[in-house]
Amino acid sequence: MAFNIISIVGPIGSFIGVQVPTCKSYNIIEKFSTLRIRRHIVNHHARGNQETSTVFQKSNTKFLVNATSGHSLESEPGAYPKTTWNSVKDALDAFYRFSRPHTIIGTALSIVSVSLLAVEKGSDVSSLFFIGVLEAVVAALMMNIYVVGLNQLSDIEIDKVNKPYLPLASGEYSTLTGIMIVTSFSIMSFWLGWIVGSRPLFWALFISFVLGTAYSINLPLLRWKRFALVAAMCIVAVRAVIVQFAFYLHIQTHVFSRPAIISKPLIFATAFMSFFSVVIALFKDIPDIEGDKIFGIRSYTVRLGQERVFWTCISLLEMAYGVSILVGATSSYTWSKVITVLGHSILASILWIRAKSVDLKSNAEITSCYMFIWKLFYAEYFLIPLIR
Repeated sequence: MAFNIISIVGPIGSFIGVQVPTCKSYNIIEKFSTLRIRRHIVNHHARGNQETSTVFQKSNTKFLVNATSGHSLESEPGAYPKTTWNSVKDALDAFYRFSRPHTIIGTALSIVSVSLLAVEKGSDVSSLFFIGVLEAVVAALMMNIYVVGLNQLSDIEIDKVNKPYLPLASGEYSTLTGIMIVTSFSIMSFWLGWIVGSRPLFWALFISFVLGTAYSINLPLLRWKRFALVAAMCIVAVRAVIVQFAFYLHIQTHVFSRPAIISKPLIFATAFMSFFSVVIALFKDIPDIEGDKIFGIRSYTVRLGQERVFWTCISLLEMAYGVSILVGATSSYTWSKVITVLGHSILASILWIRAKSVDLKSNAEITSCYMFIWKLFYAEYFLIPLIR
């Protein structure tokens, strides 16, 4: 007589083999035997099931502890290995945050906008012009990454309090990685500035390097960010003066080979961005008050309080928009008058409405408003070339 092996699932995934006949006459016997064996297994291994439950509970407790401490399952060794694409995305995301994208956008827009001030006729917008602008933008962006990267290297402990999402503060980048990035980008920036052969461009890079280093690096007589007035002057010097004059002269004298001329739009751009740079210098410290207090950074926010500095910044910007409306109204070109007066009036109104809605007890709302001010900064560079 032929026999088959019946596999019955036991506790903890085990299998028990039972040998039974295959004839139809034994079907009843097979069912009966299977039922008895299952009952026997349940009764015999009740204690084993309790142990299994205990093991599961321990495993589950371990999972909960990991989840509570902020560690994902993927962080366990051998669990869900990252794909190459995910690793690339993570690396790009970390570098994106390290580069401080709002400053990158501001630098690129400001150079393009100021370069357009040198355009006098349609034929000026040529391949030569675009190459000159591209050279300036690429070199300046690499220097921008050096400046913001050095600042993060100098502020790792402060950023663990104020900006824990930055790669150095979060531990995604080691200090050595940060040093390698800022060193390589500063070298590439100077190299490009040198081979282009534009004196205004090279001097803009050099002065930005010197002021950016003095602002952040923790050496005797340096780390000027500790002193509120000096820190503000550094930002104004770069954002309001160097960017406007140096990059305008780069296009005017190096690209177009024309004599340097200080025009009304250039003076307006420098004056307006002086106000704006002061506001950025003051406002950026408002959400960082806790970390600055802990590490002895005597910013105006630490000394005067968040609310006072906040409304000082809003008032300065509203004054700047008021002056801009008057300057636009004096233009001899109707199209320029309409666009600049209307544009600055709209921006001033939006700013006031936005400022009134901010809850100054919420750090998240203050930070959001700070990023909104950067958007106004971008918008201004669309209006500057239209000043005539």
